[in-house]
Amino acid sequence: MLIVVGTYLSKHKKKSGKTEGKIVQAKEDGVHEPVHISPFVDPGKCIGSGACITACPEKEVIGLSGGKGKLVHASRCIGHGACAIACPVGAITLVFGSETRGVDIPDVSPDFQTNVPGIYISGELGGMGLIKNSITQGKEAVGYIIESLKEFDGEDGGDVLDVLIVGAGPAGIGASLSAQHAKLKYRTIDQDEWGGTVYNYPKKKIVMTASVDLPGYGEVKLNETTKEALLELWEKVLKKTGVKIHTMEKLSAVEKIEAKKIFKITTSKGEYMTKKLLLAIGRRGTPRKLGAPGEDKTKVAYRLLDAEQHQSEDVMIVGGGDSAVEAAIAIGDVEGNRVVLSYRKDAFGRIKSMNKVRLEEAEAAGRVNVILGSNVKEITDKEIILKTADGEETIPNDYIYIFAGGELPNAFLQSIGISIEKKFGTR
Repeated sequence: MLIVVGTYLSKHKKKSGKTEGKIVQAKEDGVHEPVHISPFVDPGKCIGSGACITACPEKEVIGLSGGKGKLVHASRCIGHGACAIACPVGAITLVFGSETRGVDIPDVSPDFQTNVPGIYISGELGGMGLIKNSITQGKEAVGYIIESLKEFDGEDGGDVLDVLIVGAGPAGIGASLSAQHAKLKYRTIDQDEWGGTVYNYPKKKIVMTASVDLPGYGEVKLNETTKEALLELWEKVLKKTGVKIHTMEKLSAVEKIEAKKIFKITTSKGEYMTKKLLLAIGRRGTPRKLGAPGEDKTKVAYRLLDAEQHQSEDVMIVGGGDSAVEAAIAIGDVEGNRVVLSYRKDAFGRIKSMNKVRLEEAEAAGRVNVILGSNVKEITDKEIILKTADGEETIPNDYIYIFAGGELPNAFLQSIGISIEKKFGTR
């Protein structure tokens, strides 16, 4: 028995040592802090089963140390919640931000209603970015909206909508399917094409999702798929269910008509009266610019739809997130292209493990030239001037893609009365 116990403790100690070493390295690499959402493991409840580690599709978000789960690479978490579901004792909850890094989140109650009665938020804007979670939130939000519509029972609505849904990404599509299935009088608009963030992904990007039930269509079983396959599926769903998405229609103003408890909505294509408003607009907002001279040139873009549009060209990607890395890899995979990936920091601290491996492979094969610790000083017609630790470097360039994040729509939300909270490691 002593031998068995001793062997167990030795293995336990060795595993804890490895986890602690990875945590130290993660802190040095800047990937220990969450970017947005991450799991909180309650040490008082955790029994060290490791079920959370097995359930997580991302690599080493959580590790075991001292018989307890501990965060290792929190920045890799994408908010799927599989760890919390898998935990046999309920020791894990998903939280926004950390004690040192705050995340702006609209003030939303458990029924998805904001502090402005009648206005609801679901999906990425409210914190849930994973496709399945966003779809589920859109469906659930409409469920609560249906309950709240009882206050209008007996009233002749006329041309007034039951709900206006803004945004046609996963949350907006889930909400639209539910509204259609419930026979609500609704309209769904999007300032761009339907598909939301997924539509703006690079061609052939791998998309993580999970099985989900779609009202009026049935259960869809997906795990790891591509952007194209997912959009094709959604097109099939919309066609079968008859859900209509009004694209290229931008929300511009929201006015509460208190006497009637309804909203007057102004868009780029008209005005609507609606009893409820559901915002499923995502967090990408307006692309953040570098402020460098020449950024207004036509060769500058902020999203990549098809890498194959570039043939034997000099292309620069600016950014350190997954979108930037995936774009660089995709363009580098096209034979003849010469790709430079510029990032202002000394290491990639917030990319998925799979993308890190793929980037290292692309760099080793000479398909992507990574220049860390660099900033764009100026963009000219045929060149990019970079500032690096060794001085300025002039690089030939035909096109440049900037992935510096987006300005969240906080100003608009606050203009219609919605409160924004900065979360520091809380739900």
